[in-house]
Amino acid sequence: MSTRADAAAGTQDRVRQVVVLLGAAAAIVGAAWGAGAFGGTPIQEAAGGALAADATVLAPASGAFGIWSIIYAGLAAFAIVQALPSRAADPRMRALGWPVLASMVLNAVWIGVIQAGLLWVSVVVIAALVAVLVRTALILVATRPGSWLDRAVSDVTVGLYLGWATVATVANITAAGVASLGADADAGTGVAAAVLAVVAVVTAVIARGTRGSFPLSVASGLAMAWGLGWIAYGRAEGEPHSLVVMWAAGLAACVAFAAPFAVRDFSRRQGDADAA
Repeated sequence: MSTRADAAAGTQDRVRQVVVLLGAAAAIVGAAWGAGAFGGTPIQEAAGGALAADATVLAPASGAFGIWSIIYAGLAAFAIVQALPSRAADPRMRALGWPVLASMVLNAVWIGVIQAGLLWVSVVVIAALVAVLVRTALILVATRPGSWLDRAVSDVTVGLYLGWATVATVANITAAGVASLGADADAGTGVAAAVLAVVAVVTAVIARGTRGSFPLSVASGLAMAWGLGWIAYGRAEGEPHSLVVMWAAGLAACVAFAAPFAVRDFSRRQGDADAA
């Protein structure tokens, strides 16, 4: 019986590895095309420009989207590493394979929905994407990697993905709201500043929740700081101009950057105090 069970488990592992590898390749190529590569329409030009850098006060400047190159490279590396024969029965890779693939599929769906101009549907999709990434992050915190390579392609990649998606969700909701109301791009600066204050709190919550994996925590903090920093830059140097939002986004970026290190330091001190 054990031999049959082992054979069945081995088959399931191989199926998972192949499906994740092929699915990741298709999702990454589809997402890249939908984002403007290979002749596709850039996201900032889709949906009537609702997600353009000058569409709302919470839209990151265009340079922010360069982070996708790093995230896609990390996702491709993850798909390849999890497909290695030595990772077939790895418990961590077993737990991560399907959620990571689901996140890539949801990202591709989000791009397709944006291309169709369905902004509020895109909000639902990106919320589901963040939920999947949070679940994936919890798996990473609860399990130990088999090697530094596994840590790099999983913890660092998912951290960057989660951090960026969190900031993108705020920008997405704002874009949908502004487009629905037909408001001016510079409308709601006070509300935007309050939202950024909430985002700063969220960055600290994420840092605490991911403290079990320092690379994951740092990567998510860096990605959030990156996105928030580009919002600050956009309001300082581009349109719509807003010093209030610039300062709010800049301060939130500082919190996002510092939170993982602060949480780790406080956790160590608490551990030392408990030991004493």
